[in-house]
Amino acid sequence: MPAPRPVRTNDELRRQAAERLVMANPEGTYMTPAPSHLLTVVVLDIEVKADGSVRRINVVRPPKYGPETLQMAIDAVNRAAPFGDVRRMPEPWRFTETFLFDEDRRFKPRSLD
Repeated sequence: MPAPRPVRTNDELRRQAAERLVMANPEGTYMTPAPSHLLTVVVLDIEVKADGSVRRINVVRPPKYGPETLQMAIDAVNRAAPFGDVRRMPEPWRFTETFLFDEDRRFKPRSLD
C-alpha cells in the first residue's frame, strides 16, 4: 500500500482513510452500490495522532446484527493506518466512518458510497 499523503482538511482525512480501508482490506470490502438490504451498520469515531496513526477508536453505533462485524471494522481500521500526517489540520484529529456490511460480511465505507 502506498504511503499516505499529508492531509489539511477533515474531508481529505476522511476520504484518504476510506480509500486506505478498501486498499488494506481487499477481500473484505465491496465497491458496488450498497445493497438495499444490509446485514448491519457499524459507526466508528477514529482519533489519530499527528502522524496519522490510530490513537483511539470509539464505537458510536454497534451492530444490531452480526456482532462480529464490530471487531472486523476495528481490525480494518488498524490494518489501514496510518491515514496521513494531520499536523496542518486543526485539532481534534478525528473522523467518523460508517461501515456498511452486506450479507457476505464485506463492508463499504459510507464515505465512498
